Amino acid sequence: MFKNTFIVSLILLAAAEQSLAQQTDPGKDVTIPGPPVQVSEEAKRSLELIAGGQSLNAGYSNWRDLTLRGTYGLPGHVLQGEISANRRFNEDGIFLGVSDTYTFNEDWFGSVAVGAGDGVFYLPNYRVDAALYKKWLADRSLVTSVGVGYYDAPDGHTDRSLALGAAYYFTSPWIAEAGVRLNWSSPGSVRTQQQYAAVTYGRDKQDLVSARYTWGSEGYLAIASNTQLVNFKSEEASVAWRHWLNAKTGLLVSANRYSNPSYRRTGINVGIFHDF
Repeated sequence: MFKNTFIVSLILLAAAEQSLAQQTDPGKDVTIPGPPVQVSEEAKRSLELIAGGQSLNAGYSNWRDLTLRGTYGLPGHVLQGEISANRRFNEDGIFLGVSDTYTFNEDWFGSVAVGAGDGVFYLPNYRVDAALYKKWLADRSLVTSVGVGYYDAPDGHTDRSLALGAAYYFTSPWIAEAGVRLNWSSPGSVRTQQQYAAVTYGRDKQDLVSARYTWGSEGYLAIASNTQLVNFKSEEASVAWRHWLNAKTGLLVSANRYSNPSYRRTGINVGIFHDF
């Protein structure tokens, strides 16, 4: 029971960390993130409100973001929805996303997520992601995943991705993760690869702290309505902290640093969550 509750809490920590300090192209990682969620019969219902700011160098304007996310648990399902208002590259944008994580049995579960932007160049016209998870070992402490994704951008490019990952849940409150995402972008048949490693420490209803590092290459990154970076190296480091003020309410804080050949971005996000 502790492990199930811990995993549910951890996915919300990862969601808070990534929703505004997204890796790679903004909007390209707005989906069920981080360690896989274990759906239990207990209803998980919560709301989160997160505000963030990012500072960019090389003459680019700063970013501002505000995200509202809700989670609603049903027997066998965890439904999530979010709306995010963004100010990036001097243009405003809105992103909407929904997802469902479903348990097939004690060893298998999966997720499906869809999202869309409002037409601004740095958000997708639409995106679809799906993943399948398998628990291993006698105590089911090892969880592996395979995922696929499709991203359609306003600038005309598309991404098709394949993601592989693994998370190990130690008996003490540690989780270690690693994974890789292969991406094929068109036009140009651009093939890129990103890797990540992460570690999380904490106790449910007290504190959860997560650190993550991502590195590799990206296919397309829109920095203006008619300008894209193509096939370049990037890296990002982030840390996140989820602290419970009481049994139901708490605070979220995360910080990140991202760099590519054209600019460097650093930021912080703060938020509040409440479980019902």
